[in-house]
Amino acid sequence: MKRKHAAALALFLTTLACSLPSQVPTSTPVPPAETATPTFTFTPESTFTPTITFTPIITFTPSITPTPTFSFPTVTVNKQAHCRYGPSVAFLHAADLYAGDVGTVRGRFEYSTWLYIKFDKLDYYCWVAPSVVDVTGDVGAIYYEELDLQSIGYNQYGPPANINAVRSGDEVTITWEQVEITKDKDRGYLIIAYVCQNGAYLWWTYSYPDQYTTSYTVRDEPSCPLPSEGVLYTVEKHGFSKPAQIPWPAP
Repeated sequence: MKRKHAAALALFLTTLACSLPSQVPTSTPVPPAETATPTFTFTPESTFTPTITFTPIITFTPSITPTPTFSFPTVTVNKQAHCRYGPSVAFLHAADLYAGDVGTVRGRFEYSTWLYIKFDKLDYYCWVAPSVVDVTGDVGAIYYEELDLQSIGYNQYGPPANINAVRSGDEVTITWEQVEITKDKDRGYLIIAYVCQNGAYLWWTYSYPDQYTTSYTVRDEPSCPLPSEGVLYTVEKHGFSKPAQIPWPAP
């Protein structure tokens, strides 16, 4: 009997258990552990500072103006004349000139008005009086030409010897010893001096055509600030000797 009751009770309990809702215990979810989020500190990279390039200021370069080529004054011979080796009639003949001959002015003389010319028909330079040429151009722009008688040609004779000068008031007389020159070469003597006349200091030239005259007298006054002086040459057809100093007497 007791066993029946026990079995019935067990069945009852089993039935009851099956009819009740199942209550499976659930675990309370534990929130996940908090993950540390790293904090990023922004470190800016170095800022590139560009090198400043200076733009040069453009300097204006002016255009080069070409220098005009200098044109020598031109001359045309207006009458038959002589071209000489020095700037006065006292100097050796260098060439014959005829009307229509042309050339260019290459120099002028400081103490006379003569011009140093390169004529087209000649391969050398010579001097002419301005009265025998017609000039086109500005002669005043031309440089003075130095007189160099030693460059003209060979002279086989030396200058005169025993040169003397004596004053008598305002006159000076120059004497020298004759230089014997063969007849075909003989062109005499040349005097170049600076003398005082009427208060002016003058460049003075004089020549003899042959060797036989051996004295010359010139007026020379005492009224100039510079002393008078002079030289003497022997002249032959090829050129001039070296100059010999004249012992000029003081006033």
